Amino acid sequence: MKEISLHILDIAENSVNADAKRIEITVIEHIKKDKLSILIKDDGRGMDSATVQRVSDPFVTSRTTRKVGLGIPFLKAAAEACQGGLEIRSQPGRGTEIEVTFQHSHIDRMPLGDLQATFLQLLIGYPHVHWVFKYQMDERKFCLDDAEIKQALDDVPLSDPAVIHFLRQLISNGFEQVTGKH
Repeated sequence: MKEISLHILDIAENSVNADAKRIEITVIEHIKKDKLSILIKDDGRGMDSATVQRVSDPFVTSRTTRKVGLGIPFLKAAAEACQGGLEIRSQPGRGTEIEVTFQHSHIDRMPLGDLQATFLQLLIGYPHVHWVFKYQMDERKFCLDDAEIKQALDDVPLSDPAVIHFLRQLISNGFEQVTGKH
């Protein structure tokens, strides 16, 4: 994967597969501190300490569609190559947190990619999950908690074209507020 947003998508889908009901994704660009931080927290099944130790091994996966699990090991290697790192905290029955950091300005840091499309895809693709997305650049912040939106929509699905348009615009406006780019 050549973009951080695709790694976020992969890890979030792992959380969904671990029966998470709530997933929080936080992306912080600390321009002043020259640091990029990503935190993905879920309330899924979690992992015991032995599984957490093995999850960084590219030849360990719980998936049945392929025999290797390259997502986390590749992300960890990419972060470490950019003066950062990856930490996994997990407890069975309590969920998992994956935190990854990069030196923001490092020449080898992969681009963020299309975070907006990733957030939208997760919202629409997994409507049964309570999603909280946070994007921050230095002191400017955007937070999208889908609970209020789902409550207001009542029985209207998130996949309704008008709702997709609304969500895309909401996310776009939030990112514009943070980045200052229109």
